[in-house]
Amino acid sequence: MTKTIIAMWSGPRNLSTAMMRSFESRKDTEVLDEPFYAHYLSVTELDHPEKEAILNSQSTNWSDVASKCVDKNFSKRPIWYQKNMAQHNLKGFKINWIKDVQNCLLIRNPKSVIASYGEKFPITDERLLGYVQQAEIIDLLEYSNKETPPIIDADDILKNPESMLRKLCKTLDIDFYSSMLSWQKGPRDSDGIWGPYWYDGVYQSTGFKLYINNKIELDPDILGIYENCKKYYDDFHKKRIKP
Repeated sequence: MTKTIIAMWSGPRNLSTAMMRSFESRKDTEVLDEPFYAHYLSVTELDHPEKEAILNSQSTNWSDVASKCVDKNFSKRPIWYQKNMAQHNLKGFKINWIKDVQNCLLIRNPKSVIASYGEKFPITDERLLGYVQQAEIIDLLEYSNKETPPIIDADDILKNPESMLRKLCKTLDIDFYSSMLSWQKGPRDSDGIWGPYWYDGVYQSTGFKLYINNKIELDPDILGIYENCKKYYDDFHKKRIKP
């Protein structure tokens, strides 16, 4: 059986869990939820909710997790979709393993990300939001593979889920299934142990929510981080799969 490993790289509060639900609704796909989260917490020592439970639920060894993520025998289905958080890529830990899988980037305007993430956790560093790390992923893949990985914007998906998912699947050379557009409410066995804290919105959903153009005003003390992230986002946005 031919195996396809899809590593979807997102920042926090970026439609990433809904996208995981979408791919898990395919009959040919198994999903993996944030495999580097425990490593991230063990190195950064950030005090996230359920920290000890997370550390006990996953390996904290970077090399072991990376080896798992490229192991085509780990998943029993043709497609193995990995929900990876770009901010989990820390300085000093090589990401060369990503050259052996099909990578995609899920992006979102940093104003929306900051407004949503800031309600859950304080933002003290732009690397908490993943834009710098997404740029590092693109740079590595453009240099090594001589092509930009597929980039898809969360807002484009919300505006027209079927059209954008069809385009993404075509880019990935996989079939599109209409089952990707809906799912049942509630938690899944595939969710990380952190789900009850972070996934409340997805637990109540049965599909992608309608796009709403909210007017967001950021606090002045976060504008520096926003402007830095916006520079990265604007570059990604130009390279994205167009609606």
